[in-house]
Amino acid sequence: MTIQQFTYRPDMETIPVGTTVDWTNLDLVAHTVTSDTGVFDSGLLQNRGTCAITFTTPGTFAYHCTIHPAMVATIKVTG
Repeated sequence: MTIQQFTYRPDMETIPVGTTVDWTNLDLVAHTVTSDTGVFDSGLLQNRGTCAITFTTPGTFAYHCTIHPAMVATIKVTG
């Protein structure tokens, strides 16, 4: 997945349990990948920075950028 032009691409993704999702920040400014419920947080991702998160439980996980709160997306993990 990418972070580009202040959006997560794609902004909605469905994956099976056990999948590792990789994000790469292609913007020139820092962003985060932060769960709305505190389940995961990438920390600051600078330009070309990456983050990998493995989803081990089913559910719907909304996330956002703590620096740019209008940036939102969701991952649905199926069992």
